[in-house]
Amino acid sequence: MRILVWGASGAVGSRVVQEALARGHQVTGVSRAGPVRGDAANPEDVARLSSGHDVVISATRPRAGREDELVGAAKGLLLGLRASGVRLILVGGAASLLVPGLEVQLVEAPDFPDHLLPIARACNEQYAVVRAAADLDWTYVSPPALLEPGQRTGSYRKGLDHLVTDEAGNSSVSLEDFAIALVDEAEHPQHSRGRFTVGY
Repeated sequence: MRILVWGASGAVGSRVVQEALARGHQVTGVSRAGPVRGDAANPEDVARLSSGHDVVISATRPRAGREDELVGAAKGLLLGLRASGVRLILVGGAASLLVPGLEVQLVEAPDFPDHLLPIARACNEQYAVVRAAADLDWTYVSPPALLEPGQRTGSYRKGLDHLVTDEAGNSSVSLEDFAIALVDEAEHPQHSRGRFTVGY
């Protein structure tokens, strides 16, 4: 497959690039400082760079204080990909996932950290923008509550609108296994115009 990765130098994007290359795919990585540069919020950049690819995986992450860029990037990606007809897999946030047992969104949980509220709200708005796109083949992927560097175990469990938790109630997956889930979805689409999440 020919895969275009936005945010290719970031924590998620760089691992997606590694995973896809290891599986023999042709990968074009777009980043702020790399050899291929583009602005995900610019539909013309998106249409131009995605042309000729089979799928676009977007894993952009804004700097602190610029969380609203997530919404602008989502709109730019959707507009640009409408022109090219390429499928979108968008890495979003966990804030809108339901907490098992509480049945409230993670962002509404009593112990949700205040300093994460700006990015959580931006991710929820991003998800709303994507869900409204009825004329594009998109998949929204929410990470677990904890997403950190770790081992590539090759295994993960999937969920839809609820956090995937272990027996102790922890929700986590390594960045390496999260990348596996993203490339798996690129190779074998299971969630067209839908959302899924992963965890151990």
